[in-house]
Amino acid sequence: MPKEKLPKNYSHLKEKHHSFIEAVEALGKAVKCEGPIDEKTAHLIQLAAAVAIHSEGAVHSHVRRAHECGATLEEINHTIILLTSTVGFPTVSAGLSWAQDILKKQ
Repeated sequence: MPKEKLPKNYSHLKEKHHSFIEAVEALGKAVKCEGPIDEKTAHLIQLAAAVAIHSEGAVHSHVRRAHECGATLEEINHTIILLTSTVGFPTVSAGLSWAQDILKKQ
């Protein structure tokens, strides 16, 4: 991801804890190479996990990255609403709101 697109906090962590963030990024690349799931689908799965754990920053990141990989607004929203029976409506509602933070800018 180009530096200008990195969230402020992530850039700060990368600057202050470069080796740590490099290791996290390397882990992310390694796990994506371990199977047949394409990059767009991987980001949609990670988006669902981010919503489930109430991580607004990760939702923003994976919405942005899934969209960059070709995910449509409908695919992103469907990924989130599919969670309703698993994590509940309030969590899904929050996730949709966080997704809109990014999608309204696209």
